[in-house]
Amino acid sequence: MSAGQHHRRSVPGRRGRLAALAAFTVLASGALTGVAPAAFAAGDGGPFNDALDHAAESYDVPRDLLAAVGYGESRLDGHDGQPSQANGFGVMHLVSNPDQRTLEEAARLTGRSPAELRRDTGSNLLGGAAVLRARADALGLSAAERDDIDAWYEAVAKYSGAEAATARLYADTVYRFLADGLHTSVDGEQVEVAARDVAPEIPEAPEAGPAAVSQDYPSARWVPAAAGNFASGRSAAISQIVVHVTQGSYAGSISWFQNPTAQVSAHYVIRSSDGEVTQMVKDADTAYHARSANASSLGIEHEGFVDDPAWFTEAMYRSSAALTAYLCEQYGIPKDRSHIVGHVEVPGNDHTDPGPNWDWAHYMELVGGESGAVDELTFASYATQLSGSSGPQVKAVQRLLTDQEYTPGAVDGAFGSATQAAVRAFQQDKGLEADGIVGKATWTALLSAGSTPTLRSGSSGEAVSRLQRALTAASGKTVAVDGSFGSGTAEAVRAYQSARSLEADGVVGAATWKALQSGR
Repeated sequence: MSAGQHHRRSVPGRRGRLAALAAFTVLASGALTGVAPAAFAAGDGGPFNDALDHAAESYDVPRDLLAAVGYGESRLDGHDGQPSQANGFGVMHLVSNPDQRTLEEAARLTGRSPAELRRDTGSNLLGGAAVLRARADALGLSAAERDDIDAWYEAVAKYSGAEAATARLYADTVYRFLADGLHTSVDGEQVEVAARDVAPEIPEAPEAGPAAVSQDYPSARWVPAAAGNFASGRSAAISQIVVHVTQGSYAGSISWFQNPTAQVSAHYVIRSSDGEVTQMVKDADTAYHARSANASSLGIEHEGFVDDPAWFTEAMYRSSAALTAYLCEQYGIPKDRSHIVGHVEVPGNDHTDPGPNWDWAHYMELVGGESGAVDELTFASYATQLSGSSGPQVKAVQRLLTDQEYTPGAVDGAFGSATQAAVRAFQQDKGLEADGIVGKATWTALLSAGSTPTLRSGSSGEAVSRLQRALTAASGKTVAVDGSFGSGTAEAVRAYQSARSLEADGVVGAATWKALQSGR
């Protein structure tokens, strides 16, 4: 449908929310919504800039607007075709889930296959431009109005697929990028958007009033998640804080938690650029964010992707640390790495967030705990490690293997072929399945390896610390590692012994050490 067939309705809104009006003109290609563009014609700006220019011209979308939308969605990183939390793909976050199907819409509009749109950045940019143009056509923007970057505000909001208030948050973010300008790198190629005065046309709506404020954390906005994405009340006391990364944008994640089909949520979401906090589930309720830890934890999502450290800004760290410190004080949670954990550290989870780019030492220092990090072998939980894994738990595996005179290669946190071979050799010697994967049994055997003194209530020292780590791995429940055999350790020992048909006397003798060191 051509733009000439529409008469755009007037917008009873206001300009000037961000700055004074500035026009932005792009070449109109005459491309019609639903018509696939012509073959790609390379320009002089490098492959990404050429693809961006081509997509913008093909669908008569302002080039800088397209770049700002993509930057807000992905920092212009396609993440090798891997999906976001909402099952969105590529730099333009084309989505395929039960309630939003911009990926399929883009395929219809461009003639490109869903597979191309997911993995090929040029196709993904075309798909995003086509969907943006479709939103503009539905609003009746004329060719002249499409040349005014400020006229696209409502189309950008609708591109988000979010509810009204969240859609405005999304569009506001895009126009903030336009006002501030962008300077970023895509595979070594510089991509720029010049700063400008912007005054988007914002339609009046009931949601335009002040955002609701959280009752649990006064600095946060309150945007409730869909009722089916969390459970009212709790079945356990709050004892942990779980750090997550959204694998998507701030507004997109908020929208996803509002989507009844998501079946996931978190208590808080934090924006990368300025640390803004939105609460979506009350502290007293159970968010669905960390499986086995849901009932006893508070979940904090951080805007970004685990493989891109650019999302983890100082503003985000400081805002999140302030929130975590506040929650620890409110609920009596110790400010240590046994109680402030990453999603990857929670037993029974298959996620990797917050990933190796999250600076735990800096974060814990900002939280104000007594120690910025625990020792290199102690974690609140022990996640499965295998070929291709990386991070501090892989480094712990390598150190433990080295201590037992196996040869995992460099103790560098990268699970390569040498580490895999050393794991297999250790497993063979301990009578475990020699699959080269460090799961619960192998973790238990590694962590408990060493001398086997009899330990009981009142014992202390390095052997008690080894015992406490091994019990954490074996049981999937955090046992505080302090080198002191107190009541908590005794209770954990008795539970371990009972589950393995050992005498449940709370004393760690030869039989209990044998069970631990054989990975039981």
